[in-house]
Amino acid sequence: MHIDSSIFKAYDVRGLCPGEIDEAAARQIGRGFATYLKANRIGVTRDMRVSSPSLCAAFVEGVLEQGTDVVEYGMAPTDMMYFAVAHDGLDGGAQITASHNPGQYNGIKMVRRGALPLSGDAGLGEIRDMIAGDTLPAPAARPGTRTTRDTLPQYVEKVMSFIDPAVIAPFTVVLDAGSGMAGLVAPKLFERLPCRTTRLCFEIDGTFPNHEANPLIEENRRDVTDEVIRQKADIGIAWDGDADRCFFIDGAGEFISGDFVTALLAEAFLLKKPGSTIIYDLRASHAVKDVAARYGGRALMNRVGHAFIKKRMRDEDAVFGGEVTGHYYFRDFYYADNGFIPALLILELMSKKNQSLRDLLQPFREQYFISGEINTKLPSMDEVPRKLAAIEGKYPDAAIAKMDGVSVDYPDWHFNVRASNTEPLLRLNLEAATPELMAQKRDEVLGVIRS
Repeated sequence: MHIDSSIFKAYDVRGLCPGEIDEAAARQIGRGFATYLKANRIGVTRDMRVSSPSLCAAFVEGVLEQGTDVVEYGMAPTDMMYFAVAHDGLDGGAQITASHNPGQYNGIKMVRRGALPLSGDAGLGEIRDMIAGDTLPAPAARPGTRTTRDTLPQYVEKVMSFIDPAVIAPFTVVLDAGSGMAGLVAPKLFERLPCRTTRLCFEIDGTFPNHEANPLIEENRRDVTDEVIRQKADIGIAWDGDADRCFFIDGAGEFISGDFVTALLAEAFLLKKPGSTIIYDLRASHAVKDVAARYGGRALMNRVGHAFIKKRMRDEDAVFGGEVTGHYYFRDFYYADNGFIPALLILELMSKKNQSLRDLLQPFREQYFISGEINTKLPSMDEVPRKLAAIEGKYPDAAIAKMDGVSVDYPDWHFNVRASNTEPLLRLNLEAATPELMAQKRDEVLGVIRS
């Protein structure tokens, strides 16, 4: 059958539904997934999108057709699928979701045994090519069997195991589930904590009646930010649609960058496990490696992308890994990302240090000045090598790394420029020791990119 190959992205399958991905495509992807893994038994979950039940049913039919058994866990956050695969010893798993995208999108995130992700480099390309080339094996003589299972109670226990609930202070907390999967899990966690909570958009609704479930966009944070300010709350926490990422707002209503959250989580782990290894992405603030050094830990810079971070964490036995986009990975959660463990760890750190989130962040805000990610559109991907060479040539006396794009490091400022995986964009992330230097160097580097 014809399938729109553009839905196969770097880390998942995603597209407009039904325009780019529909039930027929989902069924074929299910067949390809079962074939690629040579799986006996896989787990399947789905999010709350209007199109998810029918896509999920079609995907499951495709898997069963190839003779592979399916355990259906129902509606769940993506990280509960990771938990189910690892905890129940399955050969793989899939979540029907389009994560933080608007409601008219849908997709599929897939993992193999141990919750190791499939990606464009490992698995997704093979599945795409099998379908496009019409080389899927014939359906099995005997289809697989289907069972259902609820693993939410065990999943909640696993997440809670990362903290000591007795330590948590009675903070005032504003939570925004974005009408997404956090509405399923967050109540079960916070009923065990002494926090006073205000719960926004906790009714699970794939039409997203209040706002899109993408807290990286400012307008989607307005409700939680306004409520934090109105209540003079200690912290605001918001989740994306499939709840594998969480985002933080301090008591003054200020959004916290993923760099600084990574630094705080590194501190939380190093207080518990001194000398541990932390992995951070090469876009991140030096706050991360400076915190690790202060606590006697080891911080290793890594290229962007969950497949690369998860592999490096395994190779280095790292306790924690963080990306500036809000993905946080945990060794004791099968090296997978999770959207609830960071929320609990930040509350525990605030409690242990008897400080508000704003107080915890103050030293970072006085020392590290970050540009945020700035994108520049190029005429085509062919421009990328020339632009990166020009940047490298501009700074011959810097420490230069080429792990992913070009990273340029000076004692009082540093930056990374890398190409997008999917479109002709160059992405700049820059940090300096003063706001003036940050602005000056940001404009200087953008001048080279855009010349």
